[in-house]
Amino acid sequence: MTTTTGTATLEAPQPTREDVEHVDVLIVGAGVSGIGAAHTLRERFPDRSFVLLDTQDARGGTWWTHRYPGVRSDSDLFTYGYRHKPWRGPSIAAGGEILAYLDEVIEEDGLAPHIRYRHRVTAASWSSEDARWTVEVSREDAGGTVRMTTDFLWMCQGYYDHAKPYRPDWPGLDDYAGVLVHPQSWPEDLDVTGKRVVVIGSGSTAATLIPAIAQDAAHVTMLQRSPSYFLAPPLTHELAVTLRALDIPEDWTHEILRRAYSAQFDELARLSHEAPDELHAFLMESVKPLLPEGFDVDKHLTPRYRPWQQRIAVVPEGDLFAALREGRASIVTDTIETFTEKGIRLASGEELEADVVVTATGFDLSAFGGVAFTVDGERVEFPERVTWRGVMISGVPNMAYVFGYFRHSWTLRVDLVCDLVTRVFERMREKGARSVVPELRPEDAGMQIRPWSDPENFNAGYVMRSQHLLFRQGDREPWTHMLEHAQEAEALPKADLDDGSLVYR
Repeated sequence: MTTTTGTATLEAPQPTREDVEHVDVLIVGAGVSGIGAAHTLRERFPDRSFVLLDTQDARGGTWWTHRYPGVRSDSDLFTYGYRHKPWRGPSIAAGGEILAYLDEVIEEDGLAPHIRYRHRVTAASWSSEDARWTVEVSREDAGGTVRMTTDFLWMCQGYYDHAKPYRPDWPGLDDYAGVLVHPQSWPEDLDVTGKRVVVIGSGSTAATLIPAIAQDAAHVTMLQRSPSYFLAPPLTHELAVTLRALDIPEDWTHEILRRAYSAQFDELARLSHEAPDELHAFLMESVKPLLPEGFDVDKHLTPRYRPWQQRIAVVPEGDLFAALREGRASIVTDTIETFTEKGIRLASGEELEADVVVTATGFDLSAFGGVAFTVDGERVEFPERVTWRGVMISGVPNMAYVFGYFRHSWTLRVDLVCDLVTRVFERMREKGARSVVPELRPEDAGMQIRPWSDPENFNAGYVMRSQHLLFRQGDREPWTHMLEHAQEAEALPKADLDDGSLVYR
């Protein structure tokens, strides 16, 4: 086995047995969610066997696949880091630093022998008679397929379609003679030095990428159809600076900063619902001093939606705005009429000449990694199912999933979900149950079925494009999800596991 940090591959021993291998818990995904789930099993159920399967060449999920210049967190690392593992770096960190952090967790928990890379789960079939899952796995490292069985399936594969990024089909694409690239598949040999670059998009990816490449490019233009909200916090929280100067233990600093950031974003989430105009004014006023003189804030920085109906893009120290002030970057708000040989012609008639066009146009969601699920021979159609507390799916036994927050750090919810799943494990053990499945109760008959995401709550493009692929939610607990962190931090630890919504057998 070799274990290194940075972007090197972490290798784990691969099974050579030809027969079916069985594990107590099978975790799909070796990113932040899967590693968090594995840590929890190690800590609370050390007697249970488990394996993590991941399609990629190494750990990290998004942090492994996204390698565009400047890639970094858009959440603070005190809340994006795990509850059990203090974060010792700046509040906002680069992708390589996050991978190094995950490597430390893998090493400290001895997880490497349990992780198998280049293993793609293609199908999962539940048998009530056997009370276990049979999982088909494509061995992309060695060819062929293997079959595994497990008592419990824990889906931690994230929500990206890593293989196929989202890119609109603009007119004239074939006519463009320059370089066209998507951040999700950034070429290692792409050099933008002295080049004119147009970045299409205004979200977190564009806001991260532009300051990084503007240092070397001749000029970078951010072309947006509509603006996004931005927040420009310091790279390191002033409280962290104070605590470290006082030589406070790192685990204390981690917990204090974790609570401080959580409280800050809980307040922002509250304002987004209760006082959106007030929050809008705050966000606008906080960035105005960072902008070039005469900058048209109404045109280029005023979104069409209320704050946090889409994710707020974080630009630490206002680095995006620094690139604007220095003339190394600019913003154009318009729509694309067509690509041309030399660049892009806009609806206004203006043509943006570009040697490189970066389509930072987002991604598509993947429903459970595209795995085909069956229960007792019947295919599971997820749009016909509802969620149980954003953790399990109605009618699907012994399967949990991890989906983080849109507005808060993803990992805040990883910790809460891991706590809830282990409570379910404990309840099953107490009852002597081999299976647990969410099922609608008599009082849930006639319950209103709602979309996976309410557009009034969160309406990012990748969410709206994928609604038809995803499970739904009800109008009451425990059949709802996408609550704010402050709500779930109180509700999930108290969730009643014997209210009839979980059936133990």
